Amino acid sequence: MKASKFYISTLREAPSEAVIASHKLMLRAGITRKLGNGLYTYLPMGVRSLYKLENIIREELEETAGALEFKPTVIVPGDLWKESGRWETMGAQMLKAKNRAEQDMVVSPTAEEAYTAIVRDGLDSYKQLPVNFYQINTKYRDEIRPRYGVMRGREFIMMDGYTMNADDASLDESYNAYEEAYFRIFKRLGLKIIPVKADSGAMGGSGSEEFMVESPIGDDTLIICPNEKCGYAANVEKAECAADESVNKKGEKVPATTLPLEDVATPNVFSIEDMEKFFDESPKMFVKALIYRVINSSLDLSKATGSDKWQQVKDPAGDYYPLSYACVLIRADLDVNEAKLAATLKASEVVLAEADEVLEYAGAPHGFVGPMTAKCPLIVDYSVIKDGEAQMHDAIAGAGKEGFHVKHVEPMRDFVPFINADLRTAKEGDKCACCGGTFYTRKGNELGHIFKLGHKYTKSMHVTFLGQNGKPTEPTMGCYGIGVDRTLASIIETNNDEKGIIWPMSVAPFQVCIVPIKYDGQMKEVADKLYEELKSAGIEVFLDDRNERPGVKFADMELIGIPLRITVGDKNLPNVEFKPRAASEAELVPATEAGAKAVQFVKDELAKLKA
Repeated sequence: MKASKFYISTLREAPSEAVIASHKLMLRAGITRKLGNGLYTYLPMGVRSLYKLENIIREELEETAGALEFKPTVIVPGDLWKESGRWETMGAQMLKAKNRAEQDMVVSPTAEEAYTAIVRDGLDSYKQLPVNFYQINTKYRDEIRPRYGVMRGREFIMMDGYTMNADDASLDESYNAYEEAYFRIFKRLGLKIIPVKADSGAMGGSGSEEFMVESPIGDDTLIICPNEKCGYAANVEKAECAADESVNKKGEKVPATTLPLEDVATPNVFSIEDMEKFFDESPKMFVKALIYRVINSSLDLSKATGSDKWQQVKDPAGDYYPLSYACVLIRADLDVNEAKLAATLKASEVVLAEADEVLEYAGAPHGFVGPMTAKCPLIVDYSVIKDGEAQMHDAIAGAGKEGFHVKHVEPMRDFVPFINADLRTAKEGDKCACCGGTFYTRKGNELGHIFKLGHKYTKSMHVTFLGQNGKPTEPTMGCYGIGVDRTLASIIETNNDEKGIIWPMSVAPFQVCIVPIKYDGQMKEVADKLYEELKSAGIEVFLDDRNERPGVKFADMELIGIPLRITVGDKNLPNVEFKPRAASEAELVPATEAGAKAVQFVKDELAKLKA
């Protein structure tokens, strides 16, 4: 391709709203342009890289995961989302609309419902399973605060893969095949990926794993064990750590007490820090009690304290409580992990209750909430009770009345959990439960995610097939996603310098650029000959034949980030400059040898990424 026939739209400076490297460089290099808040258009230079990325995904999914491409619509009937139960629970990020017939429609944020409905209509026998489809399609989520360009936009491109399997063993095979494909995809893109255990969130299901890339502007915090043989890594929303003992300020483990509960007047003692000073004791001796508002819990709460106040909605997709409450108990030096709490309560969201709600369900304001007087179910962390055994003894907690705390609290004697679970937030310095190593943290961005959805959608949407035993059987499902735009941005975020982008060969818009100092005379003749030679060899070559100053051409080519530049200048002929984008210096090679050397360079770089 010649520059005179191509659209180059570079900027000297990025708009002030661009604060991260990928956002700045995608705008400056003419990869994207902003159309609206959270909405970006790919320009021709960006489309070339985008399609290359998509094709790498296609190749590996089809070859490694055995997936077949399908193309669902972007607009999906709302009735399908009502069947699955996510019409109400997906939240405000889902863009809903009505057509002229007043039918509810959804601008698809994800495609589980569409896939399930399509496969359901044609599924008869176990002989058809597994059904393994993927799609690369545009999605829309009404992000409350889109930022960082395509890294977190409102409209975006996703690869979604789905498998419908006859049983869990088959699902495991599909899951493992996609996992292998993901490693191959990201290797070919030149990205170093950290696979981490993750929370399934609104997707539902059981097992899930995220594929993260380290980034200083990452949305996620990764908890990582330094022991390479162990290899434990998890998103902070899912990370588990080894238990540590509850000890007093002297570092001593406190035995169980037979002393009765004792109220202590504690005026103006509200925070954990206040309690430490007042009682002259370690926070590991305090039980922290927090009242949470629980949204759309699908747990059976009929026997829970306070359930007589909550309305249960009967739904074909599964009964749920739009609003309920819980009192969460955890050791005072620890933080509640709200993602774990939501998963434990099978809720779409949990938020700390407002002051009036705390009074209603605790009988006391925040700071004095007590486990013995709570008027909602006790959800107790393993730091307080685990497997029916108290992990704290002779503890101090809120008394359930303003201005008072209570001493000599014995978990399992004075209160028992409605649910007992791991609810703590793991942090840097905690110990690995697998090997005892000391965790460290890194910021990361999620590029891919794989889920074992199980029966969440097949059950709610009434999918069955005729099993080997001749009886109707419900299939199980897997879901596999890659954020295409986010991956492209992460490649740039990882590969750049002060001059611009440094594309890996696999996704560069062009593999080689030829820059004649002046497109005239012998320089034009040599440049054209090299251009035709490289085209004939199957190399994607860009010839900068513009009538521009050399400095402008060099700056543009470095900004755009084409992996190899061949410069044709009259001072060096019959030699030309051969400069890989990542190299600090160019080398002179005979013009007659430059083409073959460039072809070999491209092949070698692609081979490294595919090795």
